[in-house]
Amino acid sequence: MLKIWGRLNSINVMKVMWCVDELGIAHERVDAGMQYGVVGEDFYAKLNPNRRVPTIEDDGLILWESNVIVRYLCAKYGAGTMSPEDPGERALADQWMDWQQTTVHADITFIFWAVVRDLKANQDPEKLSAAASRLGESWGVVDAHLADRAFLCGDQLTMADIPLGTAAWRWYNMQTERPSLANVEAWHDRLKQRPGFQKYVMLPLT
Repeated sequence: MLKIWGRLNSINVMKVMWCVDELGIAHERVDAGMQYGVVGEDFYAKLNPNRRVPTIEDDGLILWESNVIVRYLCAKYGAGTMSPEDPGERALADQWMDWQQTTVHADITFIFWAVVRDLKANQDPEKLSAAASRLGESWGVVDAHLADRAFLCGDQLTMADIPLGTAAWRWYNMQTERPSLANVEAWHDRLKQRPGFQKYVMLPLT
């Protein structure tokens, strides 16, 4: 059985849990990280030398890095649906997953630590405003892309939507400047209708 280590309020664990729910995979999850500990134990370092969450074990395979885990699970359990089989279509899904990490993640995380975790080092007004402005531009790219499609890769949800979908929930639920982006808002509303998103992503930010 698939085993997942990670606390539910981690945005990266949310990706994996939402993915698992979409795919209907039987699994066991173990709380790990922050108040739960575990990541500091020697056995965990052998699984994940970064001592972070999530980590999974599936049929003897150990994986860490949330987007890699999502790709793997979708390829193994959702080929042709969550993971496109056509190489070009799969590359487009990969593109959005990588873009979430390289372009959106840093600014989302900076603002999150400032306004949710109350990290004083991140509360400089100019830096916060700059991060919010960059995020507005980034989500504007998504908005333009979604002008003629329901999801990032077309008419059905794929692995591409999972990383950015979790980021969108965080963005819409933080106290920050946000432009009005009708296509992103409509996409986010569609995601909010999905049971896995409701269960694992639509949680209070902590």
